[in-house]
Amino acid sequence: MKSGKAAGEFSPLLPAVQSPAAEDGGASVSGAVFNLSTSIIGAGIMSIPATLKVLGVGPAIVLIFAVAYMCDVSTDFLLRFTQSGGSTTYAGVMAESFGKLGSLALQICIMVTTMGCLIIYLIIIGDVLSGAQSEGTVHLGVLQEWFGVHWWNTRAFALLIVALFVMLPLLLLRRVDSLRFTSAISVLLAVVFMVVSSAMALYALFQGTTESPRWVPDLSGQVSFFDLFTAVPVIVTAFTFHFNVHPIRYELHKLSDMTTAVRISLILCAIIYAAVGFFGYLLFGDSTMADILTNFDRNSDSATGAVLNDIVRLSYALHLMLVYPLINFSLRINVDGLIFPKSLSLASDATRFLLITAFLIGFVYIVAIAFPNIWSLFQFVGSTSAVCIAFVFPGAIVLRDVHGISTRRDRIFAATMIIVAVIASAIAITTNIINLITPTT
Repeated sequence: MKSGKAAGEFSPLLPAVQSPAAEDGGASVSGAVFNLSTSIIGAGIMSIPATLKVLGVGPAIVLIFAVAYMCDVSTDFLLRFTQSGGSTTYAGVMAESFGKLGSLALQICIMVTTMGCLIIYLIIIGDVLSGAQSEGTVHLGVLQEWFGVHWWNTRAFALLIVALFVMLPLLLLRRVDSLRFTSAISVLLAVVFMVVSSAMALYALFQGTTESPRWVPDLSGQVSFFDLFTAVPVIVTAFTFHFNVHPIRYELHKLSDMTTAVRISLILCAIIYAAVGFFGYLLFGDSTMADILTNFDRNSDSATGAVLNDIVRLSYALHLMLVYPLINFSLRINVDGLIFPKSLSLASDATRFLLITAFLIGFVYIVAIAFPNIWSLFQFVGSTSAVCIAFVFPGAIVLRDVHGISTRRDRIFAATMIIVAVIASAIAITTNIINLITPTT
């Protein structure tokens, strides 16, 4: 197999003439942790509290750490088969195991997943800046609360300004490691969001204004047992970062450090998810919305409370703005590989790079304006492409075992991972379809 294929199957993300590790000593483990954590903690955290409302606190927390552990194992599978083969990308590993069809299937799944995530990012940013409406209730955005309702703080105009003047300059950076500082800031902002929202929940708890959280799912009402599976895709999507593993790994001086970086990132993100989920659900109870940021518009009558609400919303909106370019890296390289399979590498063609970048941000912007519903997107992405990227494809690579390195334990775990993922996704998809076509009473 040729190592210089422009399709991106066997070449690193925007490769230079030589590895960055050879040029400047390589990226650091801390930089890899920041980039990985940024890839993980995206829009998914906004819907984690809603999963606790559906599943109950106990099962939801267990599921968060179980998915994190499965992601650690599946990532280890990918890194081991990458080390044993001749590829430097996820698509290359799939091509070694399943040929061009395998690589194509992965590229399509990555495009669907990353595109869905980027659309969700813009929707949430729009909710924060320009408000949202749910079940007849209007939630004002920060700009509308500060300045009143005007044409220039509508969702369409506010997102256009953000896309052109905040995101686009970051999207034009060519190397993943160039985003390590913005990634560090974005992780810090996620921690700020977690700390402030947790403090608000604890204060409300001491004031006696919180609702008692459910520790197990409530199946006595309209929620059925199968409805519980609809929360699984949300958590799976929240932990799907595998498409950025190889670009980040490629820039490390010691490739073996990637395993350490992945585990640190997964532990850190699982703790953040669990804390935000618990305290967010504790704060809003059964009124918790799919995008919990919209709950922060009317949570306090005091001036201090209003300031804290704005800090929570703006800090995470800025976090998503900084995460967006990192996810866009993988989307852009896969789109280029699918449309221009025989062209030179994207790094060497500035015109193609700019055109694809402009097209992607424009398309994401239009869809985010037309379909502002993050829960439906989470359900679709998490039940289809995300579960394939995170669990089905890594497990299939292990079972295929083209390099003869899989142990019996590996094969058992891979088969179990695939079966559980497929069954859970099938139930979630079926339940969502039934709920969609069944009229509500």
